[in-house]
Amino acid sequence: RTASAEAERAERAIAQAEERLEADRTELAALAERLEQAEAEPAEDHAEPATDDRDRLELEASRARTAETEVRLALRTTEERARSLAGRADSLEGAARNEIAARERLRERQERRRREAAVAAAVHEAATYAVHRVSDALARAAVLRDAAEAERAERDRAATALRAELGRVQDELRDLTDAAHRDEMARARQLARIEQLQARAVEELGVDPEVLVAEFGPDQAVPHVPGPDDDPGAEQSAVPYVREEQEKRLRKAERALSQLGRVNPLALEEYAALEERHTFLTTQLEDLKRSKRDLLDIVREVDERVEQVFTEAFYDTKEQFERVFDRLFPGGEGRLVLTDPDDMLTTGIEVEARPPGKKVKRLSLLSGGERSLVAVALLVAIFKARPSPFYIMDEVEAALDDTNLGRLITLFEELRDSSQLIVITHQKRTMEVADALYGVSMRGDGVTTVVSQRIRDVAATA
Repeated sequence: RTASAEAERAERAIAQAEERLEADRTELAALAERLEQAEAEPAEDHAEPATDDRDRLELEASRARTAETEVRLALRTTEERARSLAGRADSLEGAARNEIAARERLRERQERRRREAAVAAAVHEAATYAVHRVSDALARAAVLRDAAEAERAERDRAATALRAELGRVQDELRDLTDAAHRDEMARARQLARIEQLQARAVEELGVDPEVLVAEFGPDQAVPHVPGPDDDPGAEQSAVPYVREEQEKRLRKAERALSQLGRVNPLALEEYAALEERHTFLTTQLEDLKRSKRDLLDIVREVDERVEQVFTEAFYDTKEQFERVFDRLFPGGEGRLVLTDPDDMLTTGIEVEARPPGKKVKRLSLLSGGERSLVAVALLVAIFKARPSPFYIMDEVEAALDDTNLGRLITLFEELRDSSQLIVITHQKRTMEVADALYGVSMRGDGVTTVVSQRIRDVAATA
Protein backbone atom coordinates (compact mmCIF):
# COMPACT_ATOMS: atom_id res chain seq x y z
CA ARG A 1 0.00 0.00 0.00
CA THR A 2 2.86 2.41 0.80
CA ALA A 3 4.46 1.69 -2.57
CA SER A 4 1.16 2.24 -4.40
CA ALA A 5 0.60 5.54 -2.63
CA GLU A 6 4.16 6.62 -3.41
CA ALA A 7 3.66 5.62 -7.07
CA GLU A 8 0.43 7.65 -7.29
CA ARG A 9 2.17 10.68 -5.78
CA ALA A 10 5.00 10.24 -8.27
CA GLU A 11 2.54 10.05 -11.18
CA ARG A 12 0.77 13.22 -10.01
CA ALA A 13 4.16 14.97 -9.66
CA ILE A 14 5.10 13.82 -13.16
CA ALA A 15 1.81 15.16 -14.58
CA GLN A 16 2.30 18.51 -12.82
CA ALA A 17 5.89 18.68 -14.07
CA GLU A 18 4.72 17.96 -17.63
CA GLU A 19 2.08 20.69 -17.37
CA ARG A 20 4.68 23.16 -16.12
CA LEU A 21 7.02 22.00 -18.86
CA GLU A 22 4.38 22.60 -21.52
CA ALA A 23 3.61 26.06 -20.11
CA ASP A 24 7.32 26.90 -20.02
CA ARG A 25 7.71 25.73 -23.60
CA THR A 26 4.74 27.92 -24.69
CA GLU A 27 6.24 30.92 -22.91
CA LEU A 28 9.62 30.17 -24.44
CA ALA A 29 8.08 30.08 -27.92
CA ALA A 30 6.36 33.44 -27.31
CA LEU A 31 9.59 34.99 -26.08
CA ALA A 32 11.47 33.62 -29.05
CA GLU A 33 8.86 35.07 -31.41
CA ARG A 34 9.09 38.44 -29.74
CA LEU A 35 12.87 38.28 -29.97
CA GLU A 36 12.68 37.59 -33.70
CA GLN A 37 10.28 40.47 -34.16
CA ALA A 38 12.56 42.74 -32.20
CA GLU A 39 15.52 41.71 -34.30
CA ALA A 40 13.58 42.11 -37.56
CA GLU A 41 12.22 45.57 -36.82
CA PRO A 42 15.58 47.42 -37.02
CA ALA A 43 16.32 45.79 -40.39
CA GLU A 44 13.04 47.04 -41.91
CA ASP A 45 13.38 50.53 -40.52
CA HIS A 46 16.14 52.45 -42.28
CA ALA A 47 15.95 55.30 -39.84
CA GLU A 48 18.22 55.30 -36.80
CA PRO A 49 16.14 54.29 -33.72
CA ALA A 50 16.07 56.49 -30.73
CA THR A 51 18.48 55.84 -27.89
CA ASP A 52 15.68 55.22 -25.38
CA ASP A 53 14.04 52.68 -27.69
CA ARG A 54 17.30 50.92 -28.25
CA ASP A 55 18.04 50.75 -24.53
CA ARG A 56 14.54 49.55 -23.87
CA LEU A 57 14.82 46.85 -26.53
CA GLU A 58 18.21 45.76 -25.27
CA LEU A 59 16.82 45.55 -21.74
CA GLU A 60 13.87 43.50 -22.96
CA ALA A 61 16.19 41.25 -24.96
CA SER A 62 18.40 40.76 -21.91
CA ARG A 63 15.36 39.97 -19.80
CA ALA A 64 14.10 37.60 -22.48
CA ARG A 65 17.46 35.80 -22.57
CA THR A 66 17.49 35.62 -18.79
CA ALA A 67 13.95 34.28 -18.76
CA GLU A 68 14.88 31.79 -21.45
CA THR A 69 17.84 30.62 -19.39
CA GLU A 70 15.70 30.26 -16.28
CA VAL A 71 13.03 28.42 -18.23
CA ARG A 72 15.63 26.08 -19.67
CA LEU A 73 17.05 25.45 -16.19
CA ALA A 74 13.58 24.85 -14.80
CA LEU A 75 12.90 22.53 -17.73
CA ARG A 76 16.07 20.52 -17.06
CA THR A 77 15.30 20.43 -13.33
CA THR A 78 11.75 19.25 -14.00
CA GLU A 79 12.96 16.57 -16.41
CA GLU A 80 15.55 15.33 -13.92
CA ARG A 81 12.94 15.26 -11.16
CA ALA A 82 10.53 13.42 -13.41
CA ARG A 83 13.18 10.82 -14.26
CA SER A 84 14.09 10.41 -10.58
CA LEU A 85 10.42 10.02 -9.61
CA ALA A 86 9.93 7.48 -12.39
CA GLY A 87 12.97 5.52 -11.18
CA ARG A 88 11.77 5.65 -7.61
CA ALA A 89 8.33 4.44 -8.70
CA ASP A 90 9.90 1.54 -10.56
CA SER A 91 11.99 0.63 -7.53
CA LEU A 92 8.93 0.80 -5.26
CA GLU A 93 6.97 -1.42 -7.62
CA GLY A 94 9.87 -3.90 -7.66
CA ALA A 95 9.98 -3.82 -3.86
CA ALA A 96 6.23 -4.47 -3.72
CA ARG A 97 6.60 -7.44 -6.07
CA ASN A 98 9.47 -8.81 -3.98
CA GLU A 99 7.40 -8.42 -0.81
CA ILE A 100 4.50 -10.30 -2.37
CA ALA A 101 6.84 -13.10 -3.49
CA ALA A 102 8.42 -13.24 -0.02
CA ARG A 103 4.97 -13.54 1.58
CA GLU A 104 4.14 -16.39 -0.79
CA ARG A 105 7.36 -18.20 0.09
CA LEU A 106 6.68 -17.65 3.80
CA ARG A 107 3.21 -19.16 3.41
CA GLU A 108 4.72 -22.19 1.63
CA ARG A 109 7.34 -22.65 4.38
CA GLN A 110 4.63 -22.48 7.07
CA GLU A 111 2.59 -25.12 5.24
CA ARG A 112 5.66 -27.36 4.86
CA ARG A 113 6.48 -26.95 8.56
CA ARG A 114 2.93 -27.97 9.53
CA ARG A 115 3.29 -31.14 7.45
CA GLU A 116 6.72 -31.84 8.95
CA ALA A 117 5.35 -31.27 12.45
CA ALA A 118 2.61 -33.89 11.82
CA VAL A 119 5.19 -36.36 10.55
CA ALA A 120 7.45 -35.62 13.57
CA ALA A 121 4.54 -36.28 15.95
CA ALA A 122 3.89 -39.66 14.30
CA VAL A 123 7.58 -40.51 14.47
CA HIS A 124 7.67 -39.52 18.16
CA GLU A 125 4.75 -41.80 18.98
CA ALA A 126 6.37 -44.72 17.11
CA ALA A 127 9.73 -44.04 18.79
CA THR A 128 8.08 -44.07 22.24
CA TYR A 129 6.54 -47.48 21.53
CA ALA A 130 9.86 -48.80 20.24
CA VAL A 131 11.68 -47.52 23.36
CA HIS A 132 9.31 -49.47 25.63
CA ARG A 133 9.80 -52.65 23.62
CA VAL A 134 13.60 -52.21 23.53
CA SER A 135 13.70 -51.55 27.31
CA ASP A 136 11.91 -54.86 27.99
CA ALA A 137 14.22 -56.74 25.64
CA LEU A 138 17.25 -55.08 27.23
CA ALA A 139 16.22 -56.15 30.73
CA ARG A 140 15.80 -59.79 29.60
CA ALA A 141 19.17 -59.64 27.78
CA ALA A 142 20.89 -58.23 30.88
CA VAL A 143 19.69 -61.20 32.99
CA LEU A 144 20.91 -63.69 30.38
CA ARG A 145 24.21 -61.83 30.03
CA ASP A 146 24.89 -61.93 33.81
CA ALA A 147 24.33 -65.68 33.85
CA ALA A 148 26.57 -66.18 30.83
CA GLU A 149 29.27 -63.99 32.38
CA ALA A 150 29.26 -66.02 35.61
CA GLU A 151 29.50 -69.31 33.67
CA ARG A 152 32.31 -67.93 31.50
CA ALA A 153 34.28 -66.70 34.56
CA GLU A 154 34.04 -70.18 36.13
CA ARG A 155 35.25 -71.81 32.93
CA ASP A 156 38.09 -69.25 32.63
CA ARG A 157 39.30 -70.08 36.15
CA ALA A 158 39.31 -73.80 35.36
CA ALA A 159 41.10 -73.21 32.05
CA THR A 160 43.71 -71.02 33.77
CA ALA A 161 44.46 -73.73 36.33
CA LEU A 162 44.75 -76.35 33.55
CA ARG A 163 47.05 -74.11 31.51
CA ALA A 164 49.30 -73.51 34.55
CA GLU A 165 49.53 -77.24 35.20
CA LEU A 166 50.22 -77.92 31.51
CA GLY A 167 53.00 -75.25 31.45
CA ARG A 168 54.66 -76.75 34.52
CA VAL A 169 54.58 -80.26 33.04
CA GLN A 170 55.93 -78.97 29.69
CA ASP A 171 58.78 -77.18 31.48
CA GLU A 172 59.74 -80.35 33.33
CA LEU A 173 59.60 -82.33 30.09
CA ARG A 174 61.75 -79.75 28.30
CA ASP A 175 64.34 -79.73 31.11
CA LEU A 176 64.56 -83.53 31.06
CA THR A 177 64.83 -83.58 27.29
CA ASP A 178 67.58 -80.94 27.31
CA ALA A 179 69.52 -82.76 30.00
CA ALA A 180 69.32 -86.05 28.10
CA HIS A 181 70.34 -84.34 24.87
CA ARG A 182 73.32 -82.67 26.56
CA ASP A 183 74.43 -85.96 28.03
CA GLU A 184 74.19 -87.64 24.63
CA MET A 185 76.11 -84.81 22.95
CA ALA A 186 78.86 -84.92 25.60
CA ARG A 187 79.15 -88.69 25.32
CA ALA A 188 79.33 -88.44 21.52
CA ARG A 189 82.01 -85.74 21.72
CA GLN A 190 84.05 -87.81 24.16
CA LEU A 191 83.81 -90.88 21.97
CA ALA A 192 84.77 -88.88 18.92
CA ARG A 193 87.74 -87.35 20.74
CA ILE A 194 88.89 -90.75 21.92
CA GLU A 195 88.67 -92.10 18.39
CA GLN A 196 90.49 -89.06 17.05
CA LEU A 197 93.28 -89.43 19.60
CA GLN A 198 93.65 -93.13 18.84
CA ALA A 199 93.84 -92.44 15.09
CA ARG A 200 96.32 -89.61 15.67
CA ALA A 201 98.51 -91.88 17.83
CA VAL A 202 98.60 -94.51 15.13
CA GLU A 203 99.16 -92.04 12.23
CA GLU A 204 101.67 -89.64 13.83
CA LEU A 205 103.48 -91.87 16.35
CA GLY A 206 102.92 -95.36 14.93
CA VAL A 207 102.17 -96.66 18.43
CA ASP A 208 99.15 -98.59 19.49
CA PRO A 209 96.92 -96.57 21.86
CA GLU A 210 97.12 -99.19 24.60
CA VAL A 211 100.95 -99.23 24.43
CA LEU A 212 100.98 -95.41 24.40
CA VAL A 213 98.83 -95.27 27.55
CA ALA A 214 100.97 -97.91 29.24
CA GLU A 215 104.26 -96.11 28.51
CA PHE A 216 103.15 -92.44 28.63
CA GLY A 217 100.04 -92.56 30.75
CA PRO A 218 99.31 -90.21 33.67
CA ASP A 219 100.84 -92.75 36.07
CA GLN A 220 104.27 -92.34 34.43
CA ALA A 221 106.73 -89.56 35.39
CA VAL A 222 107.29 -86.79 32.85
CA PRO A 223 110.94 -86.44 31.69
CA HIS A 224 112.46 -82.98 31.49
CA VAL A 225 112.92 -81.56 27.99
CA PRO A 226 115.47 -78.69 27.96
CA GLY A 227 114.45 -75.54 26.19
CA PRO A 228 116.55 -73.12 24.14
CA ASP A 229 117.15 -70.92 27.20
CA ASP A 230 118.09 -73.82 29.58
CA ASP A 231 121.62 -74.93 30.32
CA PRO A 232 122.25 -78.14 28.34
CA GLY A 233 124.78 -79.37 30.96
CA ALA A 234 122.35 -79.18 33.86
CA GLU A 235 120.59 -82.37 34.80
CA GLN A 236 116.89 -82.33 35.54
CA SER A 237 114.97 -85.21 37.04
CA ALA A 238 111.58 -86.36 35.88
CA VAL A 239 108.54 -84.89 37.56
CA PRO A 240 105.16 -86.46 38.31
CA TYR A 241 102.40 -85.96 35.76
CA VAL A 242 100.18 -82.97 36.60
CA ARG A 243 97.56 -82.27 33.96
CA GLU A 244 97.40 -78.48 34.51
CA GLU A 245 101.18 -78.10 34.26
CA GLN A 246 101.38 -80.24 31.14
CA GLU A 247 98.54 -78.29 29.52
CA LYS A 248 100.43 -75.06 30.22
CA ARG A 249 103.57 -76.58 28.61
CA LEU A 250 101.46 -77.64 25.63
CA ARG A 251 99.97 -74.18 25.12
CA LYS A 252 103.39 -72.57 25.43
CA ALA A 253 104.88 -74.97 22.86
CA GLU A 254 101.95 -74.34 20.48
CA ARG A 255 102.44 -70.56 20.73
CA ALA A 256 106.15 -70.92 20.02
CA LEU A 257 105.37 -73.14 17.02
CA SER A 258 102.78 -70.71 15.67
CA GLN A 259 105.29 -67.86 15.99
CA LEU A 260 107.74 -69.80 13.83
CA GLY A 261 105.12 -70.11 11.11
CA ARG A 262 105.09 -72.54 8.26
CA VAL A 263 108.26 -73.56 6.48
CA ASN A 264 108.41 -71.90 3.03
CA PRO A 265 110.46 -73.95 0.58
CA LEU A 266 110.41 -71.08 -1.99
CA ALA A 267 111.85 -68.50 0.39
CA LEU A 268 115.18 -68.22 -1.51
CA GLU A 269 113.45 -67.66 -4.89
CA GLU A 270 111.11 -65.05 -3.34
CA TYR A 271 114.06 -63.32 -1.71
CA ALA A 272 115.91 -63.14 -5.06
CA ALA A 273 112.79 -61.76 -6.82
CA LEU A 274 112.21 -59.15 -4.11
CA GLU A 275 115.86 -58.13 -4.19
CA GLU A 276 115.68 -57.69 -7.99
CA ARG A 277 112.46 -55.62 -7.65
CA HIS A 278 114.04 -53.51 -4.90
CA THR A 279 117.01 -52.79 -7.19
CA PHE A 280 114.64 -51.85 -10.06
CA LEU A 281 112.52 -49.56 -7.86
CA THR A 282 115.63 -47.90 -6.44
CA THR A 283 116.88 -47.20 -9.97
CA GLN A 284 113.48 -45.80 -10.99
CA LEU A 285 113.39 -43.61 -7.88
CA GLU A 286 116.78 -42.16 -8.74
CA ASP A 287 115.58 -41.50 -12.30
CA LEU A 288 112.50 -39.72 -10.94
CA LYS A 289 114.61 -37.59 -8.63
CA ARG A 290 116.90 -36.62 -11.54
CA SER A 291 113.83 -35.86 -13.70
CA LYS A 292 112.38 -33.73 -10.92
CA ARG A 293 115.63 -31.77 -10.60
CA ASP A 294 115.71 -31.29 -14.40
CA LEU A 295 112.06 -30.14 -14.46
CA LEU A 296 112.65 -27.72 -11.60
CA ASP A 297 115.66 -26.32 -13.49
CA ILE A 298 113.50 -25.92 -16.62
CA VAL A 299 110.70 -24.27 -14.61
CA ARG A 300 113.23 -21.91 -13.04
CA GLU A 301 114.65 -21.05 -16.46
CA VAL A 302 111.14 -20.52 -17.87
CA ASP A 303 110.22 -18.30 -14.90
CA GLU A 304 113.39 -16.29 -15.37
CA ARG A 305 112.71 -15.96 -19.09
CA VAL A 306 109.06 -15.02 -18.49
CA GLU A 307 110.06 -12.51 -15.84
CA GLN A 308 112.69 -11.01 -18.17
CA VAL A 309 110.30 -10.81 -21.14
CA PHE A 310 107.47 -9.44 -19.01
CA THR A 311 109.73 -6.83 -17.39
CA GLU A 312 111.03 -5.65 -20.75
CA ALA A 313 107.53 -5.58 -22.24
CA PHE A 314 106.11 -3.76 -19.22
CA TYR A 315 108.68 -0.99 -19.17
CA ASP A 316 108.45 -0.55 -22.95
CA THR A 317 104.65 -0.39 -22.73
CA LYS A 318 104.85 1.96 -19.76
CA GLU A 319 107.10 4.36 -21.71
CA GLN A 320 104.87 4.23 -24.78
CA PHE A 321 101.73 4.66 -22.65
CA GLU A 322 103.04 7.87 -21.13
CA ARG A 323 103.81 9.22 -24.61
CA VAL A 324 100.49 8.17 -26.13
CA PHE A 325 98.54 9.44 -23.10
CA ASP A 326 100.27 12.81 -23.37
CA ARG A 327 99.21 13.02 -27.02
CA LEU A 328 95.61 11.98 -26.40
CA PHE A 329 95.29 14.07 -23.20
CA PRO A 330 97.53 17.15 -23.70
CA GLY A 331 98.48 18.44 -20.28
CA GLY A 332 97.34 15.25 -18.53
CA GLU A 333 99.33 12.52 -16.81
CA GLY A 334 99.02 8.76 -17.23
CA ARG A 335 101.20 5.87 -16.17
CA LEU A 336 101.25 2.12 -15.49
CA VAL A 337 102.06 0.94 -11.95
CA LEU A 338 102.94 -2.56 -10.68
CA THR A 339 101.03 -3.78 -7.64
CA ASP A 340 103.94 -6.00 -6.45
CA PRO A 341 107.25 -4.92 -8.06
CA ASP A 342 109.22 -7.44 -5.98
CA ASP A 343 107.49 -10.45 -7.61
CA MET A 344 107.16 -9.93 -11.35
CA LEU A 345 105.52 -13.33 -11.89
CA THR A 346 102.44 -12.64 -9.73
CA THR A 347 102.24 -8.86 -9.81
CA GLY A 348 99.26 -7.01 -11.21
CA ILE A 349 99.12 -3.81 -13.27
CA GLU A 350 97.14 -0.71 -12.35
CA VAL A 351 96.39 2.11 -14.79
CA GLU A 352 96.52 5.65 -13.37
CA ALA A 353 95.06 8.38 -15.55
CA ARG A 354 94.69 12.08 -14.73
CA PRO A 355 93.11 14.08 -17.57
CA PRO A 356 93.98 17.79 -17.75
CA GLY A 357 92.00 19.86 -15.28
CA LYS A 358 91.16 16.91 -13.00
CA LYS A 359 92.80 15.52 -9.88
CA VAL A 360 91.31 12.00 -9.97
CA LYS A 361 93.42 9.06 -11.07
CA ARG A 362 90.93 6.17 -10.71
CA LEU A 363 89.36 4.98 -13.96
CA SER A 364 86.00 4.44 -12.25
CA LEU A 365 85.72 8.20 -11.59
CA LEU A 366 86.26 9.16 -15.25
CA SER A 367 83.52 9.67 -17.82
CA GLY A 368 82.67 7.04 -20.41
CA GLY A 369 84.53 8.81 -23.20
CA GLU A 370 87.61 9.31 -21.01
CA ARG A 371 87.67 5.65 -19.97
CA SER A 372 87.33 4.61 -23.62
CA LEU A 373 90.18 6.93 -24.63
CA VAL A 374 92.43 5.62 -21.80
CA ALA A 375 91.75 2.06 -22.96
CA VAL A 376 92.64 3.03 -26.54
CA ALA A 377 95.84 4.69 -25.25
CA LEU A 378 96.80 1.43 -23.48
CA LEU A 379 96.13 -0.59 -26.65
CA VAL A 380 98.17 1.78 -28.83
CA ALA A 381 101.01 1.70 -26.29
CA ILE A 382 101.05 -2.12 -26.47
CA PHE A 383 100.98 -1.91 -30.28
CA LYS A 384 103.96 0.44 -30.29
CA ALA A 385 105.91 -1.52 -27.68
CA ARG A 386 105.38 -4.86 -29.43
CA PRO A 387 104.38 -4.21 -33.06
CA SER A 388 102.21 -6.69 -34.96
CA PRO A 389 101.61 -7.11 -38.74
CA PHE A 390 97.95 -6.09 -38.42
CA TYR A 391 95.37 -5.00 -35.83
CA ILE A 392 91.58 -5.38 -35.66
CA MET A 393 89.59 -2.79 -33.69
CA ASP A 394 85.82 -2.77 -33.23
CA GLU A 395 84.26 0.72 -32.74
CA VAL A 396 86.95 1.91 -30.34
CA GLU A 397 86.03 5.55 -31.08
CA ALA A 398 82.25 5.22 -30.61
CA ALA A 399 82.21 7.25 -27.34
CA LEU A 400 84.72 9.95 -28.43
CA ASP A 401 83.99 13.54 -29.37
CA ASP A 402 85.45 15.27 -32.47
CA THR A 403 88.60 16.57 -30.74
CA ASN A 404 89.60 13.24 -29.22
CA LEU A 405 88.59 11.46 -32.44
CA GLY A 406 91.03 13.65 -34.37
CA ARG A 407 93.86 12.77 -31.97
CA LEU A 408 93.05 9.06 -32.25
CA ILE A 409 92.99 9.23 -36.07
CA THR A 410 96.51 10.74 -35.95
CA LEU A 411 97.67 7.66 -34.01
CA PHE A 412 95.93 5.40 -36.53
CA GLU A 413 97.87 7.07 -39.34
CA GLU A 414 101.13 6.49 -37.46
CA LEU A 415 100.30 2.80 -36.91
CA ARG A 416 99.35 2.43 -40.57
CA ASP A 417 102.94 3.15 -41.62
CA SER A 418 104.15 -0.11 -39.99
CA SER A 419 101.02 -2.31 -39.72
CA GLN A 420 97.72 -2.98 -41.38
CA LEU A 421 94.61 -1.74 -39.54
CA ILE A 422 91.15 -3.24 -39.81
CA VAL A 423 88.72 -0.88 -38.08
CA ILE A 424 84.96 -1.43 -37.63
CA THR A 425 83.43 2.05 -37.30
CA HIS A 426 80.43 4.26 -37.87
CA GLN A 427 82.44 7.52 -37.72
CA LYS A 428 82.72 9.41 -41.01
CA ARG A 429 86.11 10.95 -40.13
CA THR A 430 87.57 7.49 -39.53
CA MET A 431 86.25 6.36 -42.90
CA GLU A 432 87.87 9.36 -44.60
CA VAL A 433 91.42 8.30 -43.61
CA ALA A 434 90.91 4.67 -44.66
CA ASP A 435 92.47 3.17 -47.80
CA ALA A 436 89.49 0.92 -48.49
CA LEU A 437 85.91 0.68 -47.25
CA TYR A 438 83.80 -2.45 -46.88
CA GLY A 439 80.09 -2.20 -46.10
CA VAL A 440 77.33 -4.75 -45.49
CA SER A 441 73.80 -3.88 -46.62
CA MET A 442 70.51 -5.74 -46.87
CA ARG A 443 68.34 -5.65 -49.95
CA GLY A 444 64.56 -5.69 -50.03
CA ASP A 445 64.46 -9.49 -50.32
CA GLY A 446 66.42 -9.89 -47.04
CA VAL A 447 69.69 -10.97 -48.67
CA THR A 448 72.83 -9.21 -47.41
CA THR A 449 75.52 -8.02 -49.80
CA VAL A 450 79.06 -6.77 -49.26
CA VAL A 451 80.10 -3.50 -50.92
CA SER A 452 83.78 -2.53 -51.17
CA GLN A 453 85.52 0.57 -52.45
CA ARG A 454 89.13 1.79 -52.51
CA ILE A 455 89.46 5.44 -51.56
CA ARG A 456 92.42 6.17 -53.83
CA ASP A 457 90.47 4.87 -56.85
CA VAL A 458 87.67 7.29 -56.04
CA ALA A 459 90.20 10.13 -55.57
CA ALA A 460 91.85 9.31 -58.94
CA THR A 461 88.47 9.34 -60.70
CA ALA A 462 87.55 12.67 -59.13
